[in-house]
Formats: sequence, structure tokens, C-alpha cells
Amino acid sequence: MMTDSIASPPLPSTAVLTGERVAFTGTLASMTHKQAADIVEQHGGEATQHVSQQTTLLVIGEEGWPLEEDGQPSVKLLQAQSWQQRGSPVRFLSESEWLTAVGLQPTSRPEALQTPAMLSQLLGVSVYDVRRWERMGLIHAERRVCRLPYFQIDEVAAARRVERLLSEGVPLERVVASLHRLETVMPSVARPLAQLQILAQGHRVLYRDPAGWLDSATGQRVFAFDEEPLDESELEVATIPLPNVVTQDRHGWTARQWFDEGGRLADEGQLTAAIEAYRLALIESPTEAEFHFHLADVLYRLGRTHAAIERYYAAVEHDHDFIEAWTQLGCVLEEVGELAAAREAFEVALDRHPDFAEAHFHLAQVLERTGQPEAARDHWRAYLTFEQHGPWADVARERLSQPS
Repeated sequence: MMTDSIASPPLPSTAVLTGERVAFTGTLASMTHKQAADIVEQHGGEATQHVSQQTTLLVIGEEGWPLEEDGQPSVKLLQAQSWQQRGSPVRFLSESEWLTAVGLQPTSRPEALQTPAMLSQLLGVSVYDVRRWERMGLIHAERRVCRLPYFQIDEVAAARRVERLLSEGVPLERVVASLHRLETVMPSVARPLAQLQILAQGHRVLYRDPAGWLDSATGQRVFAFDEEPLDESELEVATIPLPNVVTQDRHGWTARQWFDEGGRLADEGQLTAAIEAYRLALIESPTEAEFHFHLADVLYRLGRTHAAIERYYAAVEHDHDFIEAWTQLGCVLEEVGELAAAREAFEVALDRHPDFAEAHFHLAQVLERTGQPEAARDHWRAYLTFEQHGPWADVARERLSQPS
């Protein structure tokens, strides 16, 4: 088993790369590997495509972890760690540290806190996945404004990466082992390791309640006499509670239990069943805005647009400050051509939360569609005040570049 790597001292920011043999691993956020190699040569160093005993510096890209498609650490990283353990003077630097060393500005990153919609367009994941990960405990909202959650982008990106590795069939044990290897040069992988305790695809994911264990996939009660005794140390235990009853005995479920069941069914793509679970939750608690909101989302995913609109309206009727519901309502109203009502919904959202970037973006679109380009420009500018990255920011800049 590998021991911890020797700490790599940072290069002084004034140093040139004379005498350095530099290799790169992982995806660089700032440039291609070819461009990076050219910079190494310009600063007196030698860029190499491979790692050898003569390599003195390995730069780790910050766009993604240096893992292969099969979940193993990159060959370059493994080779460099091996040479370092044998006494070679190879050092490890992050991409940002390397850019600083050669006198370049590290690539700016998006703001730390992002809403589900912004994460969707920055990371290429669905809003529904972001909400699912929060329900599972993979990610945690840093703050909420009128029910709107804000997340750390790095935590969500890590959740996306580990889930994709597991969903593509990479064994859990291999991912864990690889991340432990990366910890020696990338302390930031500590959170993905914690997330893997929940995303245990290929293992039985069980939930504990006061009566014992439930299987997360089926909701069935797991009894120790059904099979060999359960070794709790080997189980992957998730953090959200399932109903404290056997699945077949649902007549006594509370509204919250039916709501949780609706979320589970929606996550599994059983949208019609999810609708029924949400409706049963609403029978027990008809004024709960969150229940109406999630029912609206599932109705929309099934193409039942007008039914979704009515449920979004119900959500904001029961909680007038539910700004994510106002914004979703505005988006669907815009989609069906009800532009005046859409504008009103976005304006209400901004009245509650003036810093809500997405509402500025959508309101700008509606204003343009209704022949008010100057008013729209104010909201394009406002959007860019809060968000400078991603395709929506590119759209806003393109709109502002057009002549008035």
C-alpha cells in the first residue's frame, strides 16, 4: 500500500522553469496541453508527454480529476508517485499554482454558490438531478432565500463525477482506492469520498429506521433471517429516512412519507406513480407549497404543461415568497405564449429576491419578445452582475453587444 506522498514545495512566483522537466495530467481548465507545453518552453523548461525518473514537476489539471475512464488514477500520476517514493525529486502542483509560478493569472471560476438552474447550465446536469442529490444527502445547500437553495459548485461537480463513474460500471472499491491515491496530491477529494458512502451503486443501499433496515431500491423490510446476518460496517447507509412502515402497509402514511415516496419514484423515472404519491401527500396536507411545486415539476416532465401551471400557481398561492415556484411558473407561461403573465411572475420573484440572476435573465427574454429591448437591456446587465460564466452569460453579452 502506498504511503503518503512527500509534500511538494510550491515554486516561487518569480522562478523560471530552467532545468525543469514538466508533464501535465488531467484536463486543464485554462488551456490545452499543447499550449501549456509551449509556455514551459518559453520559460526555459522542457515539456514532456510522459513521466520518467527525470521528471521534476507534474501539473494536475483543475477541470477534472486525473482519472482514467475505468476509474484508475492516470498513468502519469501513478508513475510520478512511484518515482517520488523511490526518491526522485518530482513535485506536484495544481494548475493554479503552476499558472502563478509562470506569471499568468489563474483561470477565474464561477461564484462559489449557485442555484439549481445555474448549476444545470454550468455543469450540464438537470435541475432534477441537483434536487435528487440534495434529497439523498450528497450535497447540502449553503443557504436558502425564500426556499431557493444555493450550493457550492465544487461539491455538486464532485457528486456528478462520482455518480457518473459508478453509473458507467466502475466498481465502487476502485473509485474509493483511486480517490485515496489522489488525496495525497489533491486534498479536495475528501468530499467525494464522503459522497461515495451514499452513492454506493452495486452495493445494497439500506436505510435504518427505528424498526430496522429498509432496502432503498424496493422499500422492502430487510430481516436478518432472510439471508446471512447483516454486517453493518459493510453497508452503505444513506442519510434520508424512508417511511417507518413496511411498503405494503401504506394506509397509515403521513403526508411527508407520501411526499418522500413521490420523490423516490420521480428519481427512478416512475413519473405517473410519483404523481399519485404527491396527490396522496396533498390529501393529507393540501396547503403545503412544496408538495404542489414538486407535483408541478413531475406534471411538466410528463408534458402536462397546463396542469403543471395550475400546480405552480397553487404553490405560490400557499407561499407567496416561494421564488423558485414563481420563476418556474414564469418559464412555463412563457413557453405557452402567455407573456404578460410570465412577466408578472418574474417580477414577483425579483421583488422577493432582487439578486436572483435567473429571474433577470428570463425577464429580459420576455421583455425582448414583447418589443421592449431597452428594458430588457437593464436585466441583461443585471444578470451579468451576478453571473459571468456559462452559456446564459454568453447570451446576455451577445444581446448587449447588439446596437440599441
